[in-house]
Order: sequence, then structure tokens, then C-alpha cells
Amino acid sequence: MKILIVNGPNLNLLGLREPSIYGDTSFEGYLENVLRPWSDGRCTLDYYQSNVEGELINALHGAIGQYDGIVINAGAYTHTSVALADAIKAIGLPVVEVHISNVCKREEFRHTSYLTPVCVGAIMGFGMDSYRLGVEALLK
Repeated sequence: MKILIVNGPNLNLLGLREPSIYGDTSFEGYLENVLRPWSDGRCTLDYYQSNVEGELINALHGAIGQYDGIVINAGAYTHTSVALADAIKAIGLPVVEVHISNVCKREEFRHTSYLTPVCVGAIMGFGMDSYRLGVEALLK
């Protein structure tokens, strides 16, 4: 199985940005030191990050015929982007929405996700391990 992990705005700053919420590990460090070793050949994991909404949509469109599933943390676009939701709906691939923090325990505006209704599931609040749980969900 080939899985694309997509991270949205500000997630390039993982390890530096608000470590009390997001931890002190970069995503690249987590991917290489934890996630890829955990997957142990059960799947191929590719990674894409952008702070630009249109580039995230292009990555989703580009996944058609290339990937079997997607794990996405759209960051703040989760709560604002109808365009990302439409892209997820249009591509016909299983997509799991993930969040490092439990967004329902945070500011009120973070309680609404435009993505959840078009994803196969959502995982939040387990730190960086939310990504592993998202990959695991796709593998099952």
C-alpha cells in the first residue's frame, strides 16, 4: 500500500512551534525515526507539506492513481477550507484526518472541521502518534 501524508500550514515548524501543544520533534524526525520503522515494509510512506491552500489541493489531485490512501493534517485549513473538503471528496481516495492536539479542547473555532464529513475517519489528541494511528486505519 502506498500512502501520502499531507501536512498543512505551520506544520513545517513542528518541534519549534508551541512545544507544549505540538511537542518538540520535527515531522521529518518523527517520520524517519518512528513512523517509517514502525511501518516495517507494510506500506510506502511519502510526505508533502505546504503552507499554501492551492498547493495542498494540487497534492491531493496528484494523488489520484498514485496512492492508495492519504493521511492529512490540514492545520488551520481544517476549520476554513471548503476547497480542501471539495478536493478530498473529488479524488475518490480514502482520507484520514489527523490532528496532533485534541482540537475539541481548544478554541471554539477549532471545533468545526470542514474535512471530517468527507474523510473516512478522524483521529486527534494523541500527539504525533495520531499519524501512526491514521496510517494504521488505512492499512486495515
